[in-house]
Amino acid sequence: MSVVTDLAAGFAGALTPWNLLMCFAGVFAGQIVGALPGIGPSSAIALLLPLTFGGDPTSAIILFAGIYYGAQYGGTLTSVLISVPGEPSSVMTSIDGHQMALQGRAGTALGIAAIGSFIAGTLATLGLMLLAPPLARAALAFGPPEYFALVVLGLTALAAVGGSVLKGLATGVFGLLVSTVGIDQQTGVARFAFDKIWLLDGVGFIVLTVALFGIGEVLSSVGKPTPPPITNVGKVLPTRAVWKRSRMPILRGSLIGFLVGVLPATGATIASFLAYIVEKKIAKNPEEFGKGAIEGVAGPEASNNAAAGGAMVPMLALGVPGSGTTAIILGALIMFGIRPGPELFDKNAALVWTVIASMYIGNIMLLVMNLPLAGLFAQLLRVPYPYLYPPILALCVAGVYSQANSIEDVWMLLGFGVVGWLMMRHDWPAAPMVLGLVLGVIFENSLRQSLTLSHGSIGIFFTRPISALLLVCALAAVLAPWIMKLLQSSKAARA
Repeated sequence: MSVVTDLAAGFAGALTPWNLLMCFAGVFAGQIVGALPGIGPSSAIALLLPLTFGGDPTSAIILFAGIYYGAQYGGTLTSVLISVPGEPSSVMTSIDGHQMALQGRAGTALGIAAIGSFIAGTLATLGLMLLAPPLARAALAFGPPEYFALVVLGLTALAAVGGSVLKGLATGVFGLLVSTVGIDQQTGVARFAFDKIWLLDGVGFIVLTVALFGIGEVLSSVGKPTPPPITNVGKVLPTRAVWKRSRMPILRGSLIGFLVGVLPATGATIASFLAYIVEKKIAKNPEEFGKGAIEGVAGPEASNNAAAGGAMVPMLALGVPGSGTTAIILGALIMFGIRPGPELFDKNAALVWTVIASMYIGNIMLLVMNLPLAGLFAQLLRVPYPYLYPPILALCVAGVYSQANSIEDVWMLLGFGVVGWLMMRHDWPAAPMVLGLVLGVIFENSLRQSLTLSHGSIGIFFTRPISALLLVCALAAVLAPWIMKLLQSSKAARA
């Protein structure tokens, strides 16, 4: 009954006027950024970080979580109407969704996507509510070696989500190196400050995040053409026949998405691919896929929304993000002085349960917004993207400067912004670098404490069962992509 009591207390907090406003603002903003290609939830959260600094952490996390799962809805619009996924997790939706739009069934595709997303988001929140607390309680036995192994798992898992594991690991290590700038917390000695007083506090999380996901995203998006949208949406509510074909793909996609989302080395993109493959494999008429099959929209859309909820489980319970966006949310919690992980459900139970309750409310808001307002959101695609870039850049600079009134932070913002642009241009992932900066202190402290306990022996990480298991999982996350490639090449050679 404690879960029911905690959830009731969470709803009491989530239903306050301010938190309701933050929930609505989050899902509405997520819907918009998901609909605009090149401006994803990571960028939106990064832009809003300076505005929430010093405020109520519960309201801020409600806002950020709303942007995260709201963007999954918004990404469907561009996938269906212009065949340009607003989010990587919406790639599979564009295959059949855009074909339906070309056939005059855009409203049906958007309607079933909204309903499927609502069902999947609600089921995923239920899973988060039931799975995260026992996982956190089991992890309370963690000591310094286990925390060190957790950080390693988080960095390697996030690196494995992208295209190149080596690039992901390299940027993660660079983030760890950036975290060493400033005062050593254990010895009080200045490191890599180059006699600059403003570097003694280190590189700020807000500065790096806004630079990579704000400045870098805008610079990399400039000049990219977009095809004209289909703005005639039509009837959104699905017919009985469409619902009959869609209900089981929605349930299967919800289960696949949640289970995949909970695994740190995966994410919503992989979940949507798996859901699409499953639906095509078990379909009575697989030849319809790629030509406008409603199952090809319902399954992937349910899976990517469920994966967004599933990714919150390891982030809250273990402090291990399953995606780039949850890595930024994790950093935001640390920015507010809250340490995600095993102790979160004990020391900050009110925050956790209020955020979980807000996710139920946010999914209802998204359903209400998407069914009647799908046509209105489709008109957003008419806005020329060059008009959006100047206000975004101004918000980046003003937000970073206002949080410390430091012009040096602005120069760092511009410098790291160029780095972010170069990384995106050459397909280097930015999220592991942010995570490396965020977890750098925990990584260093837990490593030092572990070596102190073992008198300098690294065997402590392998003789303790939990830390050894976590390191094995980290190794598996690194090796899995290569093993898959070897299996695929050997299969192709046999064929």
